[in-house]
Amino acid sequence: MSGGVDHAGGAGRRPRYKWELLALLFCAFFFHQGDRAIFGVVLSAIKADLHLADSQLGLVGSVLFFTLAIMMPVAGYLGDVWNRKKIIIGCLLFWSAATMCTGLAGGLIALIAFRSVATAGGESFYAPAAYPLLATYHTRTRAIALSIHQSSLYIGVMVSGFLGGFIAERWGWRSAFFTFGGGGIVLGLILMWRLLDAPAPAACTDAGPRDSVWQALGVLFRSPTALLLTAGFTAIVFVNNAYVVWAPVFLQERFHLSLTKAGGFAMFYHHLAALLGILIGGWLSDRVAVMRPVFRPQMMGATMLLAVPVIFLMGQAGTLVGACAAMAGFGLFRGLYEANTHAALFQVIAPRHRASAVGIMTMLAFLVGSISPWLLGRLRESYAEGLGLGYGFSALSGAYLLGGLALLVAVLLTFQRDYYRGPGA
Repeated sequence: MSGGVDHAGGAGRRPRYKWELLALLFCAFFFHQGDRAIFGVVLSAIKADLHLADSQLGLVGSVLFFTLAIMMPVAGYLGDVWNRKKIIIGCLLFWSAATMCTGLAGGLIALIAFRSVATAGGESFYAPAAYPLLATYHTRTRAIALSIHQSSLYIGVMVSGFLGGFIAERWGWRSAFFTFGGGGIVLGLILMWRLLDAPAPAACTDAGPRDSVWQALGVLFRSPTALLLTAGFTAIVFVNNAYVVWAPVFLQERFHLSLTKAGGFAMFYHHLAALLGILIGGWLSDRVAVMRPVFRPQMMGATMLLAVPVIFLMGQAGTLVGACAAMAGFGLFRGLYEANTHAALFQVIAPRHRASAVGIMTMLAFLVGSISPWLLGRLRESYAEGLGLGYGFSALSGAYLLGGLALLVAVLLTFQRDYYRGPGA
């Protein structure tokens, strides 16, 4: 067996299982991101109902991302040594139940407990188990499979943008959390039936004794390229966290839109373009990287640098059309980058340590990225209506500039030395 692939059991009897697995995890990731995004969509309704300040609402988002960050090392290590099927199903059921409980919140403390701590605690275990599992089943189709999986993020956020706003305007913001949380619980029951049992990867792949916790969690720090990839990913997360929390409010107050339109426009155009970008990027990357492995980090660095002026103009747009066009351009470059996020990391990390590497990379990115929602909330309070968030979004372009430069260093100085050429590459 290899990486949890049950050749002797169900996988042998289901020759197309790798695509079924992709479809199942696509749906799980849909709720993973949709549950997270509806908070930003119904933010103004929560503020009015619970009488909260902007910085308090930003704090809810920041605590969520901080909780994700501190849980990631644990989730990463367990993703390398525990049964990934059980991890994926368990965390899906847990975060979906926490999402439903968010609809019962009566104040800031309850919002933080259910929305930030409980939901994030469940969500943190998903990526370290899901990405390496997909990579195990998909070798020659790795980037496109990971890209299709990642596209669920964009679809989930687009759907939550319109559907969450629609539900909130007609039945109240609490109903949006009940709906999305309930859907995730139903999906968890389906995954119990269809996902194959996946043995613990570290016990089934590489020969030799199992590494200690510290050896596994330190693998990212032993690869300069992995650290530079983490710097780029941190920039992506820093901007994305602020965007998903505050973009609907930015459009609503600057262009006087309804809750449904603001949430829909902010999530739809950006994530539709990102969906297009990630599918093109995954398809192109799989074809070029076979002959030119360094193409993945090259594409990532180039798209980050191209996105810098687009993000700056997004915050300064004077018309709704201009703002939506900039959001779409930002989304396109983001998608091209994210087509390679984990595929590039796996180029410099051995299979037995990939879940741990994903966990540490995500921890570092979300520790830094947890600050951005709070920072934009403070800016909104400090300037006149419609200005603070605009200044904040424009300033976020600096994060992409730093991330792009980090990827450039990896391409020029470290990638060829760190490139993994062993079994399971």
